[in-house]
Amino acid sequence: MAVDQTAKAKMMKYRWAIFGILAIAYFFVYFHRTSTAVVGSSINDTFGVGAASIALLGSAYFYAYTAMQLPSGIFSDNWGPRRTATIFVALAGAGALMTGFATDFWIVIVGRVIIGIGVAVIYIPIMRVLALWFRKNEFASLSGMLLLVGNVGAIAATIPLTILLEALGGWKAVFLLLAAITFIIAILCWFIVRDHPTEMGYPSIEEIVSEETGEPITESTSEKIPMTVALKTTFGSGLKFWSLAIWFFFMYGSIMVYQGLQAGVFYNSVYGWDKNIYGTLLMMVGVGMIFGCPLAGILSDKVLKSRKKVLVFGTVVYTAIWAVIWLTSGNLDSQIAYAAINFCFGFFGGFFVVSYAQIKELYPISIVGTSTAALNLFPFAGGAILMLVSGYIVSENTATQFETLWLIMFAMMVIATVCAFLSSERKA
Repeated sequence: MAVDQTAKAKMMKYRWAIFGILAIAYFFVYFHRTSTAVVGSSINDTFGVGAASIALLGSAYFYAYTAMQLPSGIFSDNWGPRRTATIFVALAGAGALMTGFATDFWIVIVGRVIIGIGVAVIYIPIMRVLALWFRKNEFASLSGMLLLVGNVGAIAATIPLTILLEALGGWKAVFLLLAAITFIIAILCWFIVRDHPTEMGYPSIEEIVSEETGEPITESTSEKIPMTVALKTTFGSGLKFWSLAIWFFFMYGSIMVYQGLQAGVFYNSVYGWDKNIYGTLLMMVGVGMIFGCPLAGILSDKVLKSRKKVLVFGTVVYTAIWAVIWLTSGNLDSQIAYAAINFCFGFFGGFFVVSYAQIKELYPISIVGTSTAALNLFPFAGGAILMLVSGYIVSENTATQFETLWLIMFAMMVIATVCAFLSSERKA
């Protein structure tokens, strides 16, 4: 069947509007995730709840986000990206609004949970949009670009957020502004995002690819598969799913242990560096990811044309960096060296982005939300569990305890490397 070239041109242009508004929404996923580090002290000044309660505030987002991963896939596959993104972006706005008007610390906690639930259901709808509106050889590159946007959001939640906090006169005003912006994004999601090109009279992506390559259509993006079948297909597929799931548990869990919790404590306790110094060093992890995520996607889509090769390469180098961190622990009193290590840590750690393209291609396109969300359970579970375990290992923050922790992280990454080699890849 011949594709209408005018309709094709409109489709190829319009899809960028969809990606753009959803990428803006994803910016605030990372912004909210890391904002507690800046606004936490101000909230503590208001309510006088103490460090433990502020830590609870930070983790409330994390656990809400984890709990919503599988539902986010089910919603995306059954409701479609448009309705799913609109509802949950608006929910995040409601959480920010509640936080901004909070008169009690527990209202802030509830608001944080609602924000976590809302932003948890943004990434998977975007993955479905990428699968239904873009070619397969664009998926990993755009996933990398999306992670770049997310990491810019995380950086925006540091010094820029501090400046905003001072300019607006307090944390409540910041959250009210965030609520307003988030509601605007939700409205734009409803008016701009569409679930499938055919809803606008455009040809489907598989029709466009078929015309471009001359190959017959083998899989329809319009197919519907029941939820129970989708879950069984994903979780019951043996090594095809579980090798990537275990790999991601250790990969992202180790990133969170280092970047999200223990590296700053390590720098302060072992080397005596202050917050300004180790904050800058930790920022290098995010800077590394800003470069590593999109490059990994480009390598996967355009250069090596393989998900597994990029995944394995990134994992091997990332594991080697853990070996360096362990072997030099307590003996490398150089901020420049750690800045370089952290940049490489984030750069090659960011190669995890290709796993989403890899898992997407192993299952029918109609369950891309469910299969991707199922995989996405494991990095956040890894973060939650390994961060908790790490707290017990370095209970006294001694150099010896940190050396032990880094050794354990290295050993876990050796296991993850084996899983990466065992992972499956769909052949073109």
